[in-house]
Amino acid sequence: MKILIYGAGAIGSYLGGLLTEVGQDVTLMARGAQLEALSAHGLIVGCHGQADRKTHVMARARGDCHGPYDLIIVTLKSMHLEASAADISSLLAADGVAVMIQNGLPWWYLDGADSPLPGAHLSCLDRTGKLRSGLPLAQVIGAVIYKPVMQIGPGRIFLPEAAPASLVIGEVQNQKSSRLENIATLISQAGLPTTGTQNIRLAKWRKLMINLVWNSLCAITQSTSGRIAASEKAAVLVRNIIAEGLAVAHSVGMDLSLDADEELRRVAGNMDQQPSMLQDVRAGRPLECDAIVNAVVELASFTGVPVPTLKSIAACLDVLNETLTRDRLPIGPGVVI
Repeated sequence: MKILIYGAGAIGSYLGGLLTEVGQDVTLMARGAQLEALSAHGLIVGCHGQADRKTHVMARARGDCHGPYDLIIVTLKSMHLEASAADISSLLAADGVAVMIQNGLPWWYLDGADSPLPGAHLSCLDRTGKLRSGLPLAQVIGAVIYKPVMQIGPGRIFLPEAAPASLVIGEVQNQKSSRLENIATLISQAGLPTTGTQNIRLAKWRKLMINLVWNSLCAITQSTSGRIAASEKAAVLVRNIIAEGLAVAHSVGMDLSLDADEELRRVAGNMDQQPSMLQDVRAGRPLECDAIVNAVVELASFTGVPVPTLKSIAACLDVLNETLTRDRLPIGPGVVI
């Protein structure tokens, strides 16, 4: 099987390294300093309490990746997908598949699978329509990953201590398939436990509820989840976000629950781990506001669910994102925006 990691950032490099180590034919698409480091020195993986591990990987620039690929694992942030849709499609084999590993809701959320809102689509996730027109859903598999990975330098990632890692994958139409089973087996054998689901949208929501709270609040406050949970005033925000997120999920038929007090206790004392959006702020990178927050607000507008807290969070993130995009400067601890 010929495999392409489309976007060798933290998660992409991690997956590419695992698959390379078990002998798969893997190419990591990268650019700039990341491409130079991966090509020259390989991927260096750090783990808590362990010596660094180096894996020699095949890294190529975007224009030097030549398909067709049987499997493309797309690990780009959601806001970069539209610009890459046609390229991803052109690199896929006729019977190839793209496994889409992104946070938040996907652009195809309301397509097929007995959509609760026939004819509607989340415009904030596909503003130009390039995803809907450029990536055939028959070649798309949705995915949710539970594995914190930190990019600590070009060609270097760090794996923090966390709950057991896992990857959940599912067909857009919520059916079983042999390709789903084959991909799950392939990635599990490489070292990341992977399971198939017949309800990938529910799996997306379960991860989204965590990101909705901690990615957004950590980015805005420049703090970790443990510090937010320790604040009585911020804890009120956490409860409001969870309540509104669950109300929107239920309005589109998603049966899930999340106890705010249990969630606050879960992150208590977590003073070090940085969610991806906080890492992006501190590195001066654009934020995944649309998939994690704005898509939920847009869904709420379709179903009539009031989300005043989420609208306020979305407004703050929008201003922060504009600042990052305009200035292109890292905003680290001690720097005032």
